[in-house]
Amino acid sequence: MSENVKVAIIGSTGYGGVELIRLLASHPQAVVTSVTSSSSAGAPIAEGFPHLSEIRTDMLDDVDPALIKSKADLVFLATPAGVAAKLVPSLLEAGLKVIDISGDFRLKSRDSYEKWYKKEAADQHYIDQAEYGLSEVYGDRVLGKDFISNPGCFPTATLLGLVPAVQAGYIDPATIIIDAKSGVSGAGRGASLGTHYSELNENFKAYKVNKHQHIPEIEQVLSDVAGRPVITTFTTHLVPMTRGIMSTMYASIQGERSLEDFISLYNNYYEGRRFVRIRQAGSWPATKEVWGSNYCDIGFSVDERTGRVTIVSVIDNLVKGAAGQAIQNLNLMMGWDETLGLQFVPAYP
Repeated sequence: MSENVKVAIIGSTGYGGVELIRLLASHPQAVVTSVTSSSSAGAPIAEGFPHLSEIRTDMLDDVDPALIKSKADLVFLATPAGVAAKLVPSLLEAGLKVIDISGDFRLKSRDSYEKWYKKEAADQHYIDQAEYGLSEVYGDRVLGKDFISNPGCFPTATLLGLVPAVQAGYIDPATIIIDAKSGVSGAGRGASLGTHYSELNENFKAYKVNKHQHIPEIEQVLSDVAGRPVITTFTTHLVPMTRGIMSTMYASIQGERSLEDFISLYNNYYEGRRFVRIRQAGSWPATKEVWGSNYCDIGFSVDERTGRVTIVSVIDNLVKGAAGQAIQNLNLMMGWDETLGLQFVPAYP
């Protein structure tokens, strides 16, 4: 195993950045040496997050690639959309490895990014350079790379639930419908009317219907594994809970496929991948059962009456959907065991 890697985090005071700091504190090979936040420049990280009072690291005022390079080998970017596109070129040119948790490099088409994110896209040269780090699907491509684009939270839960069936031809990709639900931490720490307690509590609502920026990301990967263009129906909902994503997916079955066939297919596909757990017949995953962990739990039901399969996939949006998978990608990038720093069971209840 190689020597310790020194890590910097840019965007350290959002939920994703704070979760990175928490998880990396117990990583045996990665050491956080500096954190940067434009909104809390110069303040100790524990000032805004007392639960991190034991963390001792430099809080840098500015994103200076040369200064960061003097303190770190690798940078995690946990920034809002549009920021990483401007920062990544100078960070890579400074000789830093980069794992981007924002969405700026996930889509391979600049036009698609600008259509869905409503922001100027990054330079195509750097988009082409970014490896999409859906760990259980593309983990072999991450090994030895210097620049990883971490998947979104909804795409992680959804794609882990769909890729094996699409790739094996068990379902018709043209019939896929995705009903996804997220806890409010997925909206970030910034206050807004939609996440105000009075608006959210005892409420359940759909949002960004047919307009969510994760739609093209999901379709890009499904098209890749299917070998042809795939278009889906994807609807997101906000649930009055802090953490968790549940993606419930429906599709028409191709051929004669039993429930046991689906369970066997998924167990074989994810064999040896420690963070995907396949449920046995009649067992349905719940968000509470992966809370605070890097697990994705997946369950199935085959409806012989309609000829459709229902696939339920759950993750913690801040861990497997963000910081945890980013650390998993760090481990894969460095050639380490992918479970390093992530070997903990979910918190329950």
